[in-house]
Amino acid sequence: MKITLHGIGVQKEFLPQIGFLFKVLREKNVDINLTESLLKSLKKNGFPTKGLQSINQNDTIKDSDFVISIGGDGTLLDSVCLVGENEIPILGVNTGRLGFLATVAKENIENSIGELISGSYSIESRSLLKLESDIPLFNGLNFGLNEFTIHKRDTSSMITVHTYINDLYLNSYWADGLIVATPTGSTGYSLSCGGPLITPGARNFVITPVSPHNLNVRPIIVSDDNEISFKIEGRSEKFLISLDSRSTPIDASVKLKVKKAEFSAKLVKFATYSYFDTLRQKLNWGFDMRN
Repeated sequence: MKITLHGIGVQKEFLPQIGFLFKVLREKNVDINLTESLLKSLKKNGFPTKGLQSINQNDTIKDSDFVISIGGDGTLLDSVCLVGENEIPILGVNTGRLGFLATVAKENIENSIGELISGSYSIESRSLLKLESDIPLFNGLNFGLNEFTIHKRDTSSMITVHTYINDLYLNSYWADGLIVATPTGSTGYSLSCGGPLITPGARNFVITPVSPHNLNVRPIIVSDDNEISFKIEGRSEKFLISLDSRSTPIDASVKLKVKKAEFSAKLVKFATYSYFDTLRQKLNWGFDMRN
């Protein structure tokens, strides 16, 4: 079995757990590769890297059986970009705080790797959204697991985002921005802007305005077999668009369309995982501050 490990800016206090992860993988006779970003981070923190192999992040990793993402949800989103159309299953080891996507706690590394090796896991398919534009954007990585966002670039006046579903006019949003989120992304930026929670298996997008001028404007859920297009207006000549954590400035002349990607992200889940348990724990549902 071949596993690629990926991480970005690994914290020094987590190095003992990384050492333990290497130990467990070697005991299971796993062929280990590291991405350049993880290897660089380990070297920077003084972790012994002799004998560890790295792959260039621009090279294909299609020969790997799994990718283990070491970090928080941001690292897992980056792992999705790394995997791309190869659809290699990703296991998220959580060293961050919230962790909706990276669900394996550092205390459960040994048990999780054992279950991975023995095949005691399931693969959860998460839909991705794809951005189409009339100019090249995001260096070809025009897909995202969480959301696509249009946002004003500075602290000036709001923007107007004319929005269309399959070329049919939906609404003109006077707001600081507009989010199109997948079910996975419904627990992210969209949630903080008042969007609804959507279970991962739902075949939907949610369109959520950011600080809308009209208070009667609300998020709307649409089927992900629709194509959503935009025309942007504002006093500024430049606007900001983002796919997950990647962003770039554009001007109003750029044509933008969002649709469901032809491939998906494959996340490794174990029998003890429950999406609803995760919601309750991460969002503190049922938690009484008085107690």
